[in-house]
Amino acid sequence: MARALPRPPKEVDLHAAAFLKNVDRYEADELLAESLELLRESLDAAIYWDYTEIRFVHGKGKGILRQAVYEELAYYKQSGAIDRYHPSYQNEDVVVVSIGL
Repeated sequence: MARALPRPPKEVDLHAAAFLKNVDRYEADELLAESLELLRESLDAAIYWDYTEIRFVHGKGKGILRQAVYEELAYYKQSGAIDRYHPSYQNEDVVVVSIGL
């Protein structure tokens, strides 16, 4: 049986410029929505592929993306889909998501 979801990278950059072309054509709320969609797709695929951990780069900036990422991860944790998440000890611009127990 073939796997349906592509295997995601171990670290995903959520900055829109890293995965979208022509970012200047998007409004700020659209860029945030695209970044959150990438987070969901990557995290769902990591869960599907039985990853124990995945990292998401949210950066510094004004903290809008970081806040949205943490809110989304709180939902995943509350639903039991992930074990925990925390800022990387080496880089606060990255959140480490532990999937398996």
